[in-house]
Amino acid sequence: MWRQLRLLSPFVAPLKSSFRQVPYTWSLMETFSADTANMAEEKSFSRMKNLFLAFVLGGPGSGKGTQCERIVETYGFTHLSAGDLLRREIASNSEHGAAILDIIKEGKIVPSNVTVKLIQRELESSESSRFLIDGFPRSDENRIAFEQIIGREPDLVLFFDCPEEEMVKRVLSRNQGRVDDNIETIKKRLTVFQELNLPVVNYYAEKGKLHKVSAVGTVDEIFERVQQIFSNYKCLLDQSSDENFPVMSTALHKQ
Repeated sequence: MWRQLRLLSPFVAPLKSSFRQVPYTWSLMETFSADTANMAEEKSFSRMKNLFLAFVLGGPGSGKGTQCERIVETYGFTHLSAGDLLRREIASNSEHGAAILDIIKEGKIVPSNVTVKLIQRELESSESSRFLIDGFPRSDENRIAFEQIIGREPDLVLFFDCPEEEMVKRVLSRNQGRVDDNIETIKKRLTVFQELNLPVVNYYAEKGKLHKVSAVGTVDEIFERVQQIFSNYKCLLDQSSDENFPVMSTALHKQ
C-alpha cells in the first residue's frame, strides 16, 4: 500500500469528495509537493482557459464511440478516453502504472483525481487546442475532481440518448468477444450508468451546457444532428487556434 501512495503522488491534488471512497487519499495528498502543484497550476492556467473542451456521454451501445471518430475527423479534435489513459499508463510498465494496476487488482476504484491528473497531462502536453473527452465524467465525483484540478468546466457536453432496448440490441450484435455481453450483465451496466451518469447529465443540463443527441438512426443521420450542434460553436472553434497555445513541458508530472 505504501508503495502505491509514493508512486501515485504526482497525479494527486486535494479533493474532498474522494475521501469517503478512498480512505488513503489523505496520505496521497501528503506526499504531493505543494510547490510542484503551484508551479504546474501557474503554467497551465493560461492554456487551460483557452482550450475547447467537449465531454461526450452515453450508455453502452449508444454509439458515442463511432460519433467521436466522426467528430475527430471533421473538426480536428484530439480524442481522450479516461479508460484508455489508465490502460496506457499500465501498459507503459511505469511505476505509476504498476501502482494503478495494484489498486485495480485489489478491487478498489482508481481515485478520481488520479484519472484527472492523467487527463491534465494530455491537455498540457498535446499540440492540440480542441479536446473530445469520451466517457468522462462518469460520476459527480469525477466531475468535481475535473473542475477542481483543471480549474474550469467544458464548453459543451454531448449526451447520446438511446432507448435501453436499442442499446442492449447493439451491444449483443457487435460481438466484440466480451464474455459479459449478455442481456443480464448489459442491463446491470445500464443500471450503473443511470445511477452514476444521469446526475452528471442533469447537472450540465441545468447549467445550459448539455446537448442531448438522439442516438436512434443511421450513423450519418446521428452525425448530422451532431454537426448542427457544433455549428453553434463555430466562433469558439475558430478562436481555439493551435498556434496560440504552445505545448507545455510534462516534466512536472514525471518523477
